[in-house]
Amino acid sequence: MTESSTNAQQDHPLYKPVLRALRKVFDPEIPLNIYDLGLVYDLAISDEGTSVEGVCGKSNVAIRMTLTAPGCPVADMLVQQVHDAASSVEGVNKATVELVWDPPWTPHRMSEAALLTLNIDDPSQYRPPSGEKIFNINPKIRR
Repeated sequence: MTESSTNAQQDHPLYKPVLRALRKVFDPEIPLNIYDLGLVYDLAISDEGTSVEGVCGKSNVAIRMTLTAPGCPVADMLVQQVHDAASSVEGVNKATVELVWDPPWTPHRMSEAALLTLNIDDPSQYRPPSGEKIFNINPKIRR
């Protein structure tokens, strides 16, 4: 999205409710939501139209997202959870989720809050050895 279209999207009345819904979807291996992890690349909202009374009709939401690794065993489940979260927002007519791999996800995409939560000071220095998990998080941590 261009900067002007990004600003227009952020001004849409459904933008913040959809973001709140997406922040309730957590990566199963990392105690962070998918939005703060930087897995959501694009959130586009388009209106279906305006009713006779001038009230905005329902809107369609399109989400482009990625995962931390292409071989993620729960990819289908996570995409479905994102779809269900966006669809559950009042005023959303249809939600579509596109899983993309380009550009690849890196820790640079995480929000500052996510970096602090995982105690990562400099994401550019975080390079796990090949074949190891990106994060070694205790699975017993409560979300």
